Amino acid sequence: MRWKVSLSTVSLLALGASACADDHATDLHASIAAHYDSELEALFQHFHQNPELSFMERETAARLASELSDLGYDVTENFGGTGVVAVLRNGEGPTVLIRADMDGLPVPEQSGLDYASTATQKDIDGVMKPVMHACGHDMHMTTLVGAGKQLMDRKDDWSGTLILIGQPAEERVGGARAMLEDGLYTKFPKPDYALGFHVWSAFPGGLIHVPEENAFSSADSVDITVYGVGGHGAMPHVTVDPVLIASQIVVSLQTVVSRSIAPKKPGVITVGSIHGGTKHNIIGEEVHLQLTVRANDPETRTALLDGIDRIAAGTAATFGVPEDKMPKVVRSPTETTPPTNNDPATARLVEAAIVEAMGEEALVPDGRINGMGAEDFAYFVTPESGVKGVNFRVGGAFEEDLDSPTIHHAPGFRIDPEASVIQGTEATVVSALALFEEGAD
Repeated sequence: MRWKVSLSTVSLLALGASACADDHATDLHASIAAHYDSELEALFQHFHQNPELSFMERETAARLASELSDLGYDVTENFGGTGVVAVLRNGEGPTVLIRADMDGLPVPEQSGLDYASTATQKDIDGVMKPVMHACGHDMHMTTLVGAGKQLMDRKDDWSGTLILIGQPAEERVGGARAMLEDGLYTKFPKPDYALGFHVWSAFPGGLIHVPEENAFSSADSVDITVYGVGGHGAMPHVTVDPVLIASQIVVSLQTVVSRSIAPKKPGVITVGSIHGGTKHNIIGEEVHLQLTVRANDPETRTALLDGIDRIAAGTAATFGVPEDKMPKVVRSPTETTPPTNNDPATARLVEAAIVEAMGEEALVPDGRINGMGAEDFAYFVTPESGVKGVNFRVGGAFEEDLDSPTIHHAPGFRIDPEASVIQGTEATVVSALALFEEGAD
């Protein structure tokens, strides 16, 4: 479905297109737009052209830290690896944390943008890879700086403590946990509220969607090593072919989704990588599979993960794999995150603040997501933490891309920075102001 919304309409949402927008809201929008023209556009392009991979965002973090320090924040660098923590204490009141992630992806950019990335970087596995911001983290950092400036400039409008986070390694779903393990909630004021946001290439540029409950799915990385008995390709009857076994496992894994979980419970098992063998006429000894697993609730997550173990072992046994060569299934202890669930009451408060300041027109008419993206923002707002969290989406599509949106994590991914940064910044600022007011009651 395509929304008939022009970018010019989006850019006017808070400039008086809604008759209920007051002068204060219009002033905020105008100030953000001016900041975008003078500084944020260039900052976005800098981040876009200079992406860095997970846990290796050294130059990115240094630039983000410099921007926040120049605004007057007390900045700590190299926290939880390459993380950035910026603090502004502004009297008595609640503590609000706003988080943006920093890492790019090992993807060669083919967006056609004038400022496309040509960067390469040796990853933590030692392999040189192309790098691009194929998921919009350049927009997230730019928006964080934009919101940081507006909240600094409006200190008279709120009271409490503001914490701005530049988080590493969201793409490996490990950066949030690393910052928390380094003492984020003990060495700095623990937040009462945490705000996050994610640009979304399928939504019109600048429109906002605030999920009331589930915002993102869980994610688990799983590795399977399939073993066989190698030999000559022309004599398969005296071998146990791991390529054939692995191929059957790939197909059979989809029965876990279709036959092991309830029909109305979403779940995904994707095999993102398969490698094995050395030569046309050689049956090898091993095949390696890399999987990502997604769910929205703990029961479905457990069923999917247990199903992978069952399918791998059962398929191998069917093909006569010896007991001492059964598949090895390893769930990553680091590339894992539970679902991100918004606090419903806080989500309603945030959406109401956005509507009051920006108008009903600022919301996506239908915010349903056809996919199961994951976010390690979940670690900041676990039930055990007591932190009330909201993660909302900001539309990023160019108008010409609405009929066929660009796909996250793909070489052709691109977003409209002007619409998404300006509207995303405004939504973040009014949400934070509402949370400071709510927490002061």
